[in-house]
Order: sequence, then C-alpha cells, then structure tokens
Amino acid sequence: MRTSIRKYILERLGIKPQRFRQKERGDHLLFTIGTGNTRVIIIGHFNTVWDKGRLPLLIEEGKFYGPGVLDMKSGIIQSIWAVKAFLALGYRLEFEIAFLCTSDEEVGSQTSRKLIEQEAKKSSMVFITEPPVAKTGALKTARKGVGIYQLKVKGVSAHAGNHHQAGTSAIKEMAYQIIRLEELTDYALGTTVNVGVVTGWTRSNVVPEEAEAMIDFRVETMVEAERMVKFIENLTPMMDGTEIEIEGEINRPPMERTNKTEKLFNKAQEAAAEIGINLAETHAGGASDGNYTASIGIPTLDGLGGLGEYIPIEE
Repeated sequence: MRTSIRKYILERLGIKPQRFRQKERGDHLLFTIGTGNTRVIIIGHFNTVWDKGRLPLLIEEGKFYGPGVLDMKSGIIQSIWAVKAFLALGYRLEFEIAFLCTSDEEVGSQTSRKLIEQEAKKSSMVFITEPPVAKTGALKTARKGVGIYQLKVKGVSAHAGNHHQAGTSAIKEMAYQIIRLEELTDYALGTTVNVGVVTGWTRSNVVPEEAEAMIDFRVETMVEAERMVKFIENLTPMMDGTEIEIEGEINRPPMERTNKTEKLFNKAQEAAAEIGINLAETHAGGASDGNYTASIGIPTLDGLGGLGEYIPIEE
C-alpha cells in the first residue's frame, strides 16, 4: 500500500516523499507542498485491522468495498484531491501542507508516535483523516484515552483430587481481580474497563498455577487516566499464596476538547456552511493519532475522512 500511496501522490501532486524506513513495520511517508510561515499537517494511516483474505475487494456501482477502504485509505485520497482541487482553481499555497502517512496506527503507532509528535509540533493545526461519525458526518473534537495492561497471577499448583487443599488457584485470584477492575467502570465519568482476554492453566484436574488477562481502559481526561494508572499499578492479591505482576501503560492519552480545537472547529463549521453542509462535532470512545497531537497542545480536528460504514458483502 505504501508503494501505491507514494506513486499516487507523486502522480497527482508531483511531490516526492521523505521516507522513514522501519524494520518491524512498514515505512512511514512524509510529503510536503507549498511554502510559508504557516504549516498544516494532514495525518493518515494506510494499515487496517482486517487480516488478509477477511474482506474481498469489490467495485460495484461506483463504490469500492474492501479492507481499509473506509478506515482510512479514502481519507488519504480525499485530502490529496482537496489540495489538487485547490491548485486547479488557481489558488496559491501561501502556507505549507504536510501529508504524513503512517503504517502502524491500528496496532498502537509504536514506531510512528515520535514522528507524529515531531511533525505536529512544527504545525499550527492538525487534520486527521479518520472517518467521521457514520450517517451524521460529525467531526471528532474529543476522543477517549486508552490504557492497555497485562495482569499476571501466580498461584500454587496441586492435584485437584488428591491434594486440592495444597493448591492456590491463580484463576480464582484472577476472578477477584477482574471484578475489582470491571467495577472501576463509571459511565458518568466516561470511564470504562474491559478485561477482554483471559488465559489460565491447561488441565481441569490441576489447581491452576498461572493466569493472565489483558485489560483495556478508556478515559476522557488525563486526571482520570492518572487515577486509573495508580489503581491498576498498585493492585494487590486478595488470596494468600498468590502473586501479582502488572505491566502496561497509557497507550494513547485522551484527546481533550480545548479552546484551540473549538476555534478550529468553528472555522471548519463556517466553511462547511458556505457550501450547504451542517457540520457537527462529537466525542468518540475510540482513539486515533489525533490523541497524540491534541495532547501536546496542537489544535486537532479528527474525522475528516470518508463518510460511510461497514457493510458485509458476499464473496
């Protein structure tokens, strides 16, 4: 995909990319066009959550169905054509536009985060070409932050029939911890906790010695994020004879709606009204690379990509 994006932008806008080579992920690409003291950056990713073969490619009645079409290759293409249209109408670019295309957003932006923050700091505003809200087209001016943790519990193994009393169940301890964690969910605060993956021992006739769980929490503010981190990182065992190990971090800080972002959205809303579009804004539970740029103080508008929704199709 990075090859086709590079070729596509070169053909449409005549600009070559700066390539940031990666060993474990795909390369990241940065294109710039225009000159001036003001810089705007458009950020998009060309990877997808869909495994190879999960979704068939289909073009039907002028519509393109396939993996990552909506999230978010269409957003990258739309932004390219917006600039191309601007130039075709004879306007001069008296500011610089940067396109940053990354390869690992869907898996946490591990190799692109520093690059995203570095380029955002050079810019006066950030546009994220994730899809807007399906059906309404609302932009996202706030998103929840995400924390991801792995909880490991160690107990004492024993035969479940002959020596049950000698064992200490890691799974039972894990059950207590899951209840503690899930009870942190507070919809009024916008905080949710989900223990989404749990694994344990391998035999039903053995008191389980080990158990693991993956924890995903979402928060609306950094204050709440810090409270959650403190609680999770200080978990203690409920049962004698068990040990706990916890690893993780805030994967994406919250994208909080700031005065700067409000002003940027108001400008976008006014521009949309001029062409008959009633533009709305919303808060999203999912995260994006806009979480990074907003958290370092750069006004960020998210949801400027293709409008649509997932529609199952027959192979």
